[in-house]
Amino acid sequence: KKLITVSAFSKADIISHYPLAADKISIIHNGIRNIFQPRSFDERDAIKKKYTDGREFFLCTGSLHPRKNGMNLLKAFSRFKKRQQSSMKLVFAGRLAWKYESLIESLKTYKYRDDVILTGYLPEEELAALTAAAYTLVYPSLYEGFGLPVAEAMQSGVAVITSANSAMQEIAGDAALYADPHDIDAIAEQMKRIYKDETLRNELIIRGLERSRNYNWDLAAAQYWKAIEETIA
Repeated sequence: KKLITVSAFSKADIISHYPLAADKISIIHNGIRNIFQPRSFDERDAIKKKYTDGREFFLCTGSLHPRKNGMNLLKAFSRFKKRQQSSMKLVFAGRLAWKYESLIESLKTYKYRDDVILTGYLPEEELAALTAAAYTLVYPSLYEGFGLPVAEAMQSGVAVITSANSAMQEIAGDAALYADPHDIDAIAEQMKRIYKDETLRNELIIRGLERSRNYNWDLAAAQYWKAIEETIA
């Protein structure tokens, strides 16, 4: 009788396969766990010392597999480093999922190998702390139905770079920078832009904190209950 999905992007995707379902689909956005919050300077500093020798870092969260677009992010980071000669690090936080071998193999000869950290799977508390300590979340995923790491970063007071023409653009609105995930130079350019423009980064953080208020589980639960009532009425 009714379908519920997490974004207008996903709704359009469902309709493209099942056109007759169009009138049955409701959108209820995901919520963000309360553990994702801004942290104090000392907490962020401790995390940076633990993972990146105290250096600032770009963060990409989520399991490593082709859809997360890790290879293009590696290439973009390389171009960023060549142009900026920065001490910035790149941290991948997530378990090794599937078809990750090419990325691991590439790291063996990667020029900036010492600046790339793979944490593997992290417990929720550690992931939340790492997210809050990031300079910027860079999330150039090729496909997501919602893009929860983007919302988690915004609620944590972290600026975001993510994929254009995606669910993430719907979720983040004007609180993120966007790049074609297939365009390595475009990703690198946005990394350079946010690195060089502290005012822009701070504006994105403020917008992200405000926008993240739209995504909470109490609101989602109320909307879900209303959908159930409508279905059985």
